[in-house]
Formats: sequence, C-alpha cells, structure tokens
Amino acid sequence: MMKIDVEELKSARDRLARIQGQIGGIVKMIDEGRDCTEILTQLSAASTALSRAGFSIISTGMTHCANDPEGSDNKIALEKAFMSLA
Repeated sequence: MMKIDVEELKSARDRLARIQGQIGGIVKMIDEGRDCTEILTQLSAASTALSRAGFSIISTGMTHCANDPEGSDNKIALEKAFMSLA
C-alpha cells in the first residue's frame, strides 16, 4: 500500500472540498425546482472538477511509483484507476 504525504495532495483536497460545496448547491437547486439546464450545467462542471481532482491524485501517485523501483504493484493499481477515469 502506498501512502502519499498530505501536503502533496493539498490542492486536490481543496478542489474536492469546493466540489462538495458545489454538489450541495446542486442539491439546493433541485430542491428549489430550478431550471434543468442550469442544474445540468452545474453537474457538468462538478463532474469535470471531480475528474481533474482524480487525475491529480493519480498523477501524484504515479510520480511516487516511478521513483520507487519496488512499487510495481502500486503502479499497476494506479494505471487501472487512471483508466477508470478516462
């Protein structure tokens, strides 16, 4: 199992916190009966942001694996995770 320093993931963590707020806003829009195109626009933005956060985390993990010759199992797991985001 590979652990990455919390500081290296700070930007991804911050992005996820913003996405969490964005999702809360989308739920509120639904509760208020807002226009579906507005809701879909926000859903698309949240989805894109979530993908970017995922790519950022995987990229950081792959960098660690590239520097760790013993991390071949981790590298395979990260490659699978990366492909699931594509």
